[in-house]
Amino acid sequence: MTKVEFHSQVPDRLQDACRLLRKAAASSARVQVTADENTLTQLDQFLWSFSGTDFVPHCFQDAPLQVLENTAIVLTPNPQAHTAQWTLVNLGPEVPVGFEQFTRIIEIVSKDLNDKQDARRRWKHYAGSGCELSNLELQPTAPR
Repeated sequence: MTKVEFHSQVPDRLQDACRLLRKAAASSARVQVTADENTLTQLDQFLWSFSGTDFVPHCFQDAPLQVLENTAIVLTPNPQAHTAQWTLVNLGPEVPVGFEQFTRIIEIVSKDLNDKQDARRRWKHYAGSGCELSNLELQPTAPR
């Protein structure tokens, strides 16, 4: 059964994705990130620049096979789970085609009203498909 975890009320989806992917890379998790080409290009740029001290190794799905086999984070508009260990992070507005081949999906949802509406539709789709759903609402941090 696919487990789908929604991260909601996120102020900046790409920044949150970078933090999540940094954690995943540090723990040697295998992650595919799906979205449209423009969003993936922006995420690629963010991953190179969001931290002055961390590097998050990643590549696009069209990288040479040797690179793909040795890179934990893969950016792709067309996700494919090669093994059960892959997690899928969805930054797109729709339910990814073939989502059921992943054991875990993370949906990152901003505070934007349109993004929330898209997420509600995805939630209903996943629920109707028998997925195990959970929601992790981002808690604002107190000013220092």
